[in-house]
Amino acid sequence: MTQSYRITLLPGDGIGPEIMAVAVDVMKVIGRQLDISWEFSEALIGGAAIDATGAPLPDETLEKCRVSDAVLLAAIGGYKWDNLPRHQRPETGLLGLRAGLGLFANLRPATILPQLIDASSLKREVVEGVDIMVVRELTGGIYFGQPKGVFTTETGQKRGVNTMAYTEAEIDRIARVAFETARKRGGKVCSVDKANVLEVSQLWRDRLIEVAADYPNVELSHLYVDNAAMQLLRAPKQFDTIVTGNLFGDILSDAAAMLTGSIGMLPSASLGDSGPGVFEPVHGSAPDIAGQDKANPLAQVLSVAMMLRYGLNQATAADRIEQAVLRVLDQGDRTGDIMSEGMNLLGCQAMGEALIKALANV
Repeated sequence: MTQSYRITLLPGDGIGPEIMAVAVDVMKVIGRQLDISWEFSEALIGGAAIDATGAPLPDETLEKCRVSDAVLLAAIGGYKWDNLPRHQRPETGLLGLRAGLGLFANLRPATILPQLIDASSLKREVVEGVDIMVVRELTGGIYFGQPKGVFTTETGQKRGVNTMAYTEAEIDRIARVAFETARKRGGKVCSVDKANVLEVSQLWRDRLIEVAADYPNVELSHLYVDNAAMQLLRAPKQFDTIVTGNLFGDILSDAAAMLTGSIGMLPSASLGDSGPGVFEPVHGSAPDIAGQDKANPLAQVLSVAMMLRYGLNQATAADRIEQAVLRVLDQGDRTGDIMSEGMNLLGCQAMGEALIKALANV
């Protein structure tokens, strides 16, 4: 029986439309192979939405996302919109999307693929075998806490304020996501905080210890964020699942991503208690190469795999797409960001064509 899904596509800005086109082609092929039907609906977000409507997240876009089974996002932002007021910038649209869909958990894998191990800036013996999942709290912390803003003091000086705040409930639910994730992986959770100086982090640590009692088969450890950053570079293989707050997770997940050699290879999933998740590559919109057929579409395609696995419960389809990615890498196909001597340099569109051929042989 054909299974049908409504997917909202958010191509966004920069290289977004190019890599989204490849992802859609891959989805159409996997759909034909496994009797999956797609109902695609495209919507505006980020800079493209600002140019068309004046808002980074139009109401119509959020409503389309809410009635979808899943949301596939490409990339947002660019130099063109950097000087707009904060509430009108592309990134504000992304934060609004996460809040509007209740997406409190961000899953960002950082896995060293054997074919790309020499692309890492770290020594082979340090990164070989690295397989980390960063679980980042996404709708609380300093990005959403109140009060926030720039205020004028009684002396006439301006004072910038952001508030890092978490409730017990917010901490507990992201902790459970991390423990459940670790159960399916290596059975280890490292919670990252700054409990030696931040009261909010002390509450974070206390709640992680409390929730851990419900998961006796998962090992819990703790690191301060500065030490965690150092350990990611010194000995990344010690980590399995990392759970942390919004700000620390934003920073550490990018650091973990670069262990793999290119941020252009990594997908992510943003999930809530119910409703559609948002699946997107972790890289930016790369406006400097937009429209030049130089973009790496593999992170976008792997985001489709995460969508199938975590959002739609289609593990077989996810496996096939991941195997196709490995196949094109095995045959030496590379985009510029992961290119090395002796490999085949491909553009975005040609890499998509290589993936389609590889899917036929999976």
